[in-house]
Amino acid sequence: MTIDKIYVNGMEFYGYHGVLPEEHILGQRFCVDLIVETDLKKAGESDCLDDTINYAVLYEICREIVEEKRFALIEAIAEQIAHRILSSFSMVVQCTVKVSKPNPPIKGHYQSVAVEIVRGR
Repeated sequence: MTIDKIYVNGMEFYGYHGVLPEEHILGQRFCVDLIVETDLKKAGESDCLDDTINYAVLYEICREIVEEKRFALIEAIAEQIAHRILSSFSMVVQCTVKVSKPNPPIKGHYQSVAVEIVRGR
């Protein structure tokens, strides 16, 4: 079986995650990048959406977790996304989830903080 990759990059959501009480009140922007590994040969040959993983569904899973739930850590956000994708799609072999927090309440100069996890069967 070949392992191919689906990328859904640069998704942005507004959520209320963090360890400080203010983060749960004010909220902030979160960015998610996703790589889903599966065999795409059948979809490539058939040109049929039923033979692949619908990118809109992947986006919706990420949106729902980031926008509708609350976590202290971005690690927990990433873990929930990976778990939901693996449990929703049996054809997924492995997924990589990167969650970035562009404006964390940390003194200093930096672009963002992020975690990246890899989960598989």
